Amino acid sequence: MKLIMLGAPGAGKGTQAKKIAAKYNIPHISTGDIFRANIKNGTELGKKAQSYMDQGLLVPDELVCDLVVDRIQQEDCRNGYVLDGFPRTIPQAESLTAAMEKLGTKIDYAINVEVPDENILKRMGGRRACLACGATYHVEFNAPKTADICDTCGAGLVLREDDKPETVQKRLDVYHAQTQPLIDYYTKAGVLAEVDGTQDMEDVFKAITDLLGE
Repeated sequence: MKLIMLGAPGAGKGTQAKKIAAKYNIPHISTGDIFRANIKNGTELGKKAQSYMDQGLLVPDELVCDLVVDRIQQEDCRNGYVLDGFPRTIPQAESLTAAMEKLGTKIDYAINVEVPDENILKRMGGRRACLACGATYHVEFNAPKTADICDTCGAGLVLREDDKPETVQKRLDVYHAQTQPLIDYYTKAGVLAEVDGTQDMEDVFKAITDLLGE
């Protein structure tokens, strides 16, 4: 079962990817994890990635794809995997498809967790974080007992820069420009599956498991 998770920032695709990985006993693979593992282990690919990152440059698509393809050939991926955060662009998707064809394999499903922008702005704009102990809250869905005060340690809660509406909107604009075309790409490939991400987290997961089977 070889899966790709798609969805806007804040759509909940990372949470669903972890739940899928746990249920089906397959690895949850994010590009960040791959970068960290290769850099930590001092692999040739890791050294190449580090050289770009040290210069404040984006790691080129070709190298990112090489890192992902190296990862999915490891023993723990024999029964499948969930890719989270890759591919992000059409060139990355095309590179991945070409590399997988060489390996004689292909993606089974690209699962798009569909959430309208206004829902994401509400979700993320309502988050509050405790910088003292790391606890997180939401003004509507998981409010602290006392407004803007952490239940755990009593410190004040803040709206992080990443969760401010203008920051979230910028990230959504980038997503729509770069990543949204992947939905068309995987639709044409006949592997796109869409789930309604506005539902409760467990209902979203059930929709995905209904698709994938037990």
